Amino acid sequence: MPIATATTSAHAATARVDNPFVGAGVYVNPEWAAHAAAEPGGSAVSNQPTFVWLDRIAAISGANGSMGLRAHLDAAVQQAAGKPYVFQVVIYDLPGRDCAALASNGELGPTDLPRYKSEFIDPIAAILADPAYANLRIVTTVELDSLPNLVTNAGGTNTSTPNCETMKSNGNYINGVGYALAKLGAIPNVYNYVDAGHHGWLGWDSNLGPTIDVLKQAATSSGSTLNNVQGFVVNTANYGALHEPNFTIDDTVNGTSVRQAKWVDWNRYVDEATYAKAFRDKAAAAGFNSNVGVLIDTSRNGWGGANRPTGPGPKTTVDAYVDGGRIDRRFQTGNWCNQSGAGLGERPKAAPEAGISAYVWVKPPGESDGASSAIANDEGKGFDGMCDPTYTGNARNNNNMSGALPNAPLAGHWFSAQFQELLKNAYPALGTGTPDTTAPSVPTGLAATTTSSSVSLSWTASTDNVGVSGYDVYRGGTLVGSTNNLSFTDTGLSASTAYSYTVKARDAAGNVSAASAALSVTTAAGGTTDTTPPSTPTGLAGTTTSSSVALTWSASTDNVGVTGYNVYRGGTLVASTTGTSYTDTGLSASTAYSYTVKAKDAAGNLSAASAALVATTQAGSGSTGGCSATYSISSDWGAGFNANVTVNNTGTAAINGWKVTWSFGGNQQITNLWNGVVSQSGKAVTVTNQSYNGTVSGGGNTSFGFGANYSGTNALPTLSCTAS
Repeated sequence: MPIATATTSAHAATARVDNPFVGAGVYVNPEWAAHAAAEPGGSAVSNQPTFVWLDRIAAISGANGSMGLRAHLDAAVQQAAGKPYVFQVVIYDLPGRDCAALASNGELGPTDLPRYKSEFIDPIAAILADPAYANLRIVTTVELDSLPNLVTNAGGTNTSTPNCETMKSNGNYINGVGYALAKLGAIPNVYNYVDAGHHGWLGWDSNLGPTIDVLKQAATSSGSTLNNVQGFVVNTANYGALHEPNFTIDDTVNGTSVRQAKWVDWNRYVDEATYAKAFRDKAAAAGFNSNVGVLIDTSRNGWGGANRPTGPGPKTTVDAYVDGGRIDRRFQTGNWCNQSGAGLGERPKAAPEAGISAYVWVKPPGESDGASSAIANDEGKGFDGMCDPTYTGNARNNNNMSGALPNAPLAGHWFSAQFQELLKNAYPALGTGTPDTTAPSVPTGLAATTTSSSVSLSWTASTDNVGVSGYDVYRGGTLVGSTNNLSFTDTGLSASTAYSYTVKARDAAGNVSAASAALSVTTAAGGTTDTTPPSTPTGLAGTTTSSSVALTWSASTDNVGVTGYNVYRGGTLVASTTGTSYTDTGLSASTAYSYTVKAKDAAGNLSAASAALVATTQAGSGSTGGCSATYSISSDWGAGFNANVTVNNTGTAAINGWKVTWSFGGNQQITNLWNGVVSQSGKAVTVTNQSYNGTVSGGGNTSFGFGANYSGTNALPTLSCTAS
């Protein structure tokens, strides 16, 4: 069916595009459509596009009478009828798959990486590369859940499992995903989206940054590059609300922050839209392509029906305020199996709001998450207590009830009771066969504040018979932006210039309101004093020689414009540059140096200093060496921090192992570490390579990261590196 779209595109079907969903139809899986249409009321959604799941080797050719991959692709070509068309497929059969959830374990054992490559990925790639399918835009979701499990459920965390520890140590998740990205990414019309969990799993600083690091490592392993990642997908097969309109993390109740509520639990994100956008931005800052996209699975996160709150909760306590107003009605955000009370979410749509490539239905509604009790099967799927409605929980859901529906079949099998629950609680609500043709009310109260180069607009919310999904902002009749908020800032304008603005509201059915009353504003004169500093530079990294440190960082932003950067060594200004790199020369060999960078604008405003980077120059000629290490703090929240360490091969020949040592200056205690093996005795820390990242080519590098707790100060240590 043609997917609803906020914009159109005239790209040819074979052309590579930034967003494959824009201007294209999307494949409707005839098998899922038949199941849905056979259900009472199911015809209301049976024409929606869903992903095809390849979750075992037999699914490639078709198992138990089901369509195989080639049959689906042939059907997609027929549906496309020569027009731009998207085919969506889940790639999901890693060795030791989904190490923390038994219901979705797979057929391949922890050491079956050769089988994964030769029997699963290679045949899929061969079929997708068939010229018969070259005009399709093939969107893949690559290996759900497994990589984030290496961060939260391995490495000595309080939720670690033996299976996840095994997969972390053997490297087969990293190398398997890298191999899949490399093989599939080599096909010109394939767009790979890597799973990025959901806000209730990875939204904390201690989880989000390390997850991006692990995804980056996987995307650059086994011959892959970051160019093989088109984007990320969040909330896959999960239930996190798309938007939580009734509270934000900035709210307080009687002086208590919403972040202290039991439901929020200090998370920085309360819904999938804000999490998805933040994940994308942080990934781009960490080195992924700047135009990287993000998808949100909205198949089961509607939470409509009679229990949907209509406004904020009472401001008696912070928990009452959050619990009374939250859209997501689960017992806890860690609950993932066949959730009672859930409903269909937003229907699939391209470019539905600023920063989101598409709403998609990755998990086909009506397909079970897992069986309510143990069921013998030949699909490698175990029984997980989280699918038992009587289960009282574990550490991963803070020991809450599971919230699962009873009498569920195996994961992936049709579950009629769940489908009926999703229909009943759909939000936006399903029609009765009559399409929604009612436009939202006209936005009112349009107001603005200005600088010499920007106009910040705000307005009063519109209403709709189903629900407002966003707003379009026009300057002089030209669309300049879309948002789901009640504000928008138009930047890059000329000083002392008059502009006219209007705003239109839209709903999920594509109905658009009439334009608001026009607002005419004039930007401030160019001489207006600018007192806003640029944003803090991020991503500071360095490579060394025996006498120099070459620094790079991600660009800052500014309300007017960044004019340059100041580079500091040990707090002393050593250079100013207009670019995002600088090489500090004339240094001593085998010496540790600490660097920070500040951004500046034309008005002389300076940003805060970047996170410090400690880099140790290489040994001089005649000295033993082989590797050096640089240390940077990626986030620090006062009681804990995350840090990244890059290990550089300083020679021309490959090294086969490495060891990095340092001593903390305070009471820092490492709580979890990824991509290395750590031992800590008091202040002394030793990290050695894992089996999969000990070999580093001449001039190359690898990295590891960790989370730690501390109190007091958090001074940067001096690192030593030894190669073997």
